[in-house]
Amino acid sequence: MTLQQVNYVITISETGSLNKAADSLFLSQPSLTNAIRELENELGITIFNRTSRGVTLTQDGAEFLIQAKELYGQYLQLSEKYKNPETIKRKFGVSTQHYSFAVKAFVEMVKHSDPSRYEFAIRETSTRNVIYDVANLRSELGILYLSDFNRSSLTKILNQNDLEFHHLINCDAYVYLWSGHPLAGKSSITFDELAPYPCLAFEQGDGSSYYFSEELLSTAEYSQIIKANDRATMLNLMIGLNGYTLCSGIICEELNGEDYLAVPFDMESVEENCVMEIGYIKRKNTILHSSGVKYIEEIKKYLGS
Repeated sequence: MTLQQVNYVITISETGSLNKAADSLFLSQPSLTNAIRELENELGITIFNRTSRGVTLTQDGAEFLIQAKELYGQYLQLSEKYKNPETIKRKFGVSTQHYSFAVKAFVEMVKHSDPSRYEFAIRETSTRNVIYDVANLRSELGILYLSDFNRSSLTKILNQNDLEFHHLINCDAYVYLWSGHPLAGKSSITFDELAPYPCLAFEQGDGSSYYFSEELLSTAEYSQIIKANDRATMLNLMIGLNGYTLCSGIICEELNGEDYLAVPFDMESVEENCVMEIGYIKRKNTILHSSGVKYIEEIKKYLGS
C-alpha cells in the first residue's frame, strides 16, 4: 500500500466517480482502476462497489477510508511542517452546534491565518452531524455541550466513535429572546412564565433522541414549540412570535446584533440541573493542526472575556 493509493481512495470517495477522480488526479481511468484493484487485492477487501451510476463505499471501504484520511492527513501535516509553506494550502474544518461564539472564534482564526493559501470550513449543524463529521475526519474539531441529562448517552457515543471531549466552560442556563419581548426586563425568568410563548428549538433530524437536543429541558412539556434549522430563522422567530430558547447565555452582538439578550433562567423553577458544560471534541490520539490550535485559542480568549 502506498500513500498514492491512499490518496486515490480519498479522491474517489469525494467525487463518487472513477472518471471524475481520474480527471482530478491527471490519470487515465484504466490506470486508476488498476491501482485500486491492486490495493483491494493486497488488503483482501473490496473498497468500492462499481455501478453504472458511479462508485459507492462498501462497509469495509468506509472503515478503511476513516483510517486512510487520518493517515494521509498526518502525511500532509508533516509536509506542511517540512516543505516550503508557500506551496501548501492550509486546511481546517470545524462542525458546531449553533453557537455565535464558535463562529466569532472562526472569524478571528481566519484573520490570523496566511491570507494567500487556505481552505477552511465551518459547519453549523445538528448534534449528530457534529459527531459524525469529526469521527469521519470531515472536520478536525466539533463544538457541543454536555449536561447531567445527556452526558452518559453522548459520552458513550463519543467513545464508540473513538472521540474525546475537552472542557471549555461551564454555563448556567439563560433565556434567549429579543429585546422587545414582554419578559425582557425581568432579572430572571421562571419556567412557568415562559408558558404563554413558543419555545424555539433547533431541528435535529428524523428519529433523533432527546439527548441530541441543543436546548436544555428537551423532555419538558411545551404547549407551543417551533423547530428551525438555522440561527437566522431562529432570530426572526424571536421577533415575529415572541419566541425564546434556553441557551448558555454566551452571545455575540457583533454577529447577532443588539436586538437580542439573555436573561438568567430561574433554575429553581425546575427539577433538572441546567448547567451546560461546553467543550470541543476531536479524535483520540491525534494532534491538532496549527489552525485547530489557533481556533481553540480564539474560543478560550472569547469565553474568557
